[in-house]
Amino acid sequence: MKHLGRGKFWGVVLVALLVLSVGGAYAGGKTIKVGIIDCYSGPPAVYAKDALNGFKLALQGINKEGVLGRKIEFTTRDTKFKVDIGLSMAKELIMREGVDILVGTISSSVSLAVSDLARKEKVPFFVWIAKSERITGELGHRYVFCTSENTAMAGKAMAVGLSKKPYVKYWIAGDDYEYGHAIGRAAWRNLKRLKPEVKKIGESWWKVGEPDLIPYLTAIMAAKPDAVIFCTGGRSMTNVLKAIKATGMAKKMAICIHTATDHAVLKPLGLEAPEGVMGTMDYHFYYPETPENKAFVKAFRAAYGEPPGFPAFHGWNTAHFIAAAYRKAGSVNTEKFIDAIEGLKIMSPVGEIEMRACDHQVVEPMFLGVTKKSPKYNFLISSDIVTLPGPEIMPSCEEIMALRAKAKK
Repeated sequence: MKHLGRGKFWGVVLVALLVLSVGGAYAGGKTIKVGIIDCYSGPPAVYAKDALNGFKLALQGINKEGVLGRKIEFTTRDTKFKVDIGLSMAKELIMREGVDILVGTISSSVSLAVSDLARKEKVPFFVWIAKSERITGELGHRYVFCTSENTAMAGKAMAVGLSKKPYVKYWIAGDDYEYGHAIGRAAWRNLKRLKPEVKKIGESWWKVGEPDLIPYLTAIMAAKPDAVIFCTGGRSMTNVLKAIKATGMAKKMAICIHTATDHAVLKPLGLEAPEGVMGTMDYHFYYPETPENKAFVKAFRAAYGEPPGFPAFHGWNTAHFIAAAYRKAGSVNTEKFIDAIEGLKIMSPVGEIEMRACDHQVVEPMFLGVTKKSPKYNFLISSDIVTLPGPEIMPSCEEIMALRAKAKK
């Protein structure tokens, strides 16, 4: 071997060390491990897979640059929409796989159970679809984060929109489970505060997955409310909209449903979905028409052959929050990561969003619109969209701290 001068020798050594410390991570060395638990079987799978696709798409860009000289890798587990299975899968990912971060899930009940485990094991847990306000509200803690809008935000968004309408007599109806009741409580609590003269003249609750909703809607119409707030989740939304169309309900009274304007809900119904239904949503692939959203939609279509839904939006944002927090922390230490993500802002397809420090809940805008046919699509879209800024639809930090204090008593 040709003799190297001292300066050249140490130059070669320095390059070698850099390759080992940085390039080595890409060559199969250290990675940041994410464990994803979600429902990949049955009807909820369409939402879970959409979120996963958004996450994977974001990682393609993130891993080109790397995070602190590492790649982010992930592994998935199917919860089958059951709390005991979800909890078992989360334990396996933490204790056998040694994941640095947990991500999931569409079920609020599963998310709450896994959140408690994450707190005990001190592993950050990002909730990307489940919407119970209890996750980052009364049961929130240092190790749980939510990149989805929650029921408190959704309920308040609906209330803000409805408070500006002339309606006084209301009926509340929906799925008889955590999400349904949480949406109903939040919507009514905020509507009553914003417009004290409103009156709730009745409620109807049915089991999740109830196939025949016509009798419920017929009874509601007989009571003649000015408006109905439906509190239904993804598994029941199609049936609700079909029943609304079949009864002509939207022509007789105002109807408002969180996620009624979601693409994943409206696309399967095609042009048979009812027009005139008000809905709140935190993402539409066609709105807002920002460069960031257009680029996201284009990349998602190219990768998966269809536009992204709101879960894909959440998955994309989750990946970017994780990467940005590690880069800001300058370390893979869990506590430094958490300190870094509190108050962190990232640019998303709908503009700048923030991980609020006080409760680890994403602060993002909501879009209130009305279902309408469009010559551009063979399904209904949201029209006459009004943007509700994130800070205006969030419970205050003082409210959150009061809830947590009360829960501890």
